[in-house]
Amino acid sequence: MVLRDAAAAADAAEADAGRGEEKKRRRRKRKGRGRRKKATAEEILASGFVRRWAFPDASVNDHDGDGDDGKPTGAAGRVVFEFHSHSTCSDGFLSPTALVERAHSKGVDVLALTDHDTMAGVAEAVEAANKFGIRIIPGVEISAVYSPREESETEEPVHILAYYGSCGPSQFEDLENLLANIRYGRYLRAEEMLVKLSKLKMPLKWEHVAKIAGDGVAPGRVHVARAMVESGFVENLKQAFSRYLYDGGPAYAKGSEPFAEDVVRLICQTGGVATLAHPWALKNPVVVIRSLKASGLHAMEVYRSDGKLSGFGDLADRYELVKIGGSDYHGRSGQDESDLGSVALPVLAVYEFLKLAQPIWHIAMRDMLSMFADEPSDINLQKIIRFGKFNLTKEYSGVSCGKDVLDLCLSSWLNNEERENSELEAIKVQLSDTVLCDRKKCL
Repeated sequence: MVLRDAAAAADAAEADAGRGEEKKRRRRKRKGRGRRKKATAEEILASGFVRRWAFPDASVNDHDGDGDDGKPTGAAGRVVFEFHSHSTCSDGFLSPTALVERAHSKGVDVLALTDHDTMAGVAEAVEAANKFGIRIIPGVEISAVYSPREESETEEPVHILAYYGSCGPSQFEDLENLLANIRYGRYLRAEEMLVKLSKLKMPLKWEHVAKIAGDGVAPGRVHVARAMVESGFVENLKQAFSRYLYDGGPAYAKGSEPFAEDVVRLICQTGGVATLAHPWALKNPVVVIRSLKASGLHAMEVYRSDGKLSGFGDLADRYELVKIGGSDYHGRSGQDESDLGSVALPVLAVYEFLKLAQPIWHIAMRDMLSMFADEPSDINLQKIIRFGKFNLTKEYSGVSCGKDVLDLCLSSWLNNEERENSELEAIKVQLSDTVLCDRKKCL
């Protein structure tokens, strides 16, 4: 009995010791996870630059501290960029407002709305973002096609992301004409897909697909796939694509996409940063990247939510392209999809992107403001405030001069350092005696 009690006591002591060691291991593990690699001087400088750009209307100290969830926010922690997202204005499942709200809940500080072939949702996203202190990068993902130069090459679809400054594209009409032609081609393509599906004993009504797409939204493959799911022809979107709607699939149809090289050149001409989307989907990425670089391509997606460079980091370096990445979030409930802000971009990558983008965006902004200064008409004013007119409506209810409007726009778009520019000062002087009409009537 005594021996059994002694043995039991020994076992208990051993178990306690084991539990104690386990607790120590867990503490060491947690401590190791919390331990961060010390930032280099270069990373510290880059981080400050990124924060100043992300929060142009506030000092760095305004963002110190933790958020409601205990995570560092704003300038106190990593500034979270999301470079690739979609709304109901194309094939996303969330409205621009709901998308911004979700981005805020995920800790995103800067969100690029990049709907397919339209910028219709940007203004709504900007308005919603003002409530949360999120900065919006006006963007668009343009559908294009790479046309082979040699017999050994094959034609394949290519998606080009365009990122613009706060006032949007210069020569917006030229860009919109291109996008409108693509969207018209999407209607024709959707009709052809329905014909092919009907021949495959899966008839869908056009009204069904159009209702899913929404008013004024050009239907895409996702909308057709959703109609297939709702009609019971497939179990989910993944099955619709893997069996029928994939590139070259039995129900696939081509649209009227422009050549990718022409798209890149137009983005450059309209003051945007041209970026190759998901290059890992290309059949012959080296040939495509080389051709697009010659046309003016600035950057390419490399970073993914799984943290891997997907083998394309070296390609980006070879062709001197800035490396970025994004979740490509669509909001497909219940589907396997990366969430907003899930791609952890190195601060140096974001810094390189902004250093590249700023002068490009500045030239576009300068040209649009100069046009307004030369001819301060309501039409030219609308071009400047296309993605933020509500700010002017709220701030200006009476008569004001052109300089006041310019000051308001610049305070929203640029930080103090960026606003100290001789070209912008010259435009202010030109507008100082320009009296605008009553803002309520104009806007």
